[in-house]
Amino acid sequence: MVHATPARKHLAGRVHRYDAGMADDLQALLEAADGVMRRAHAPYSNFKVGAALRGADGTIHVGANVENASYSQAQCAEASAIGAMIAAGETRITAIAVVAERVERCPPCGGCRQRLSEFADPQTPVYLGRPGSEPLVTTLGELLPLSFGSDELNR
Repeated sequence: MVHATPARKHLAGRVHRYDAGMADDLQALLEAADGVMRRAHAPYSNFKVGAALRGADGTIHVGANVENASYSQAQCAEASAIGAMIAAGETRITAIAVVAERVERCPPCGGCRQRLSEFADPQTPVYLGRPGSEPLVTTLGELLPLSFGSDELNR
């Protein structure tokens, strides 16, 4: 069983600290994403999503989707988790997990794939599933082939 101890709370989201060498990192990420998914604010779509990002220092940053009556002002779970990660002072993602309440596997939308690519390498693992299940394991590069990034801006 994976045990997490809170490191500290941030305005942008909750941060959990896990031992970097933990063998059950995949399940720890899925559990963190599942826990925050349950707190999502999705009164319009009723489609709750949670995301967990492991930073380079081993900290797991979480975020949930936040809907708004002005639909275009909603924020995806992955964007919320990125905000929490940046607020905590981290800038690199080493693993990603996404959990949704109503579907078995919920890949990030196209916009979030691009957002994630700002902070993660194409080889970064992405886990899609639920805690205790066999998740789909892919990479950010497989989800976002031929991505546009800072290299293109520096040419």
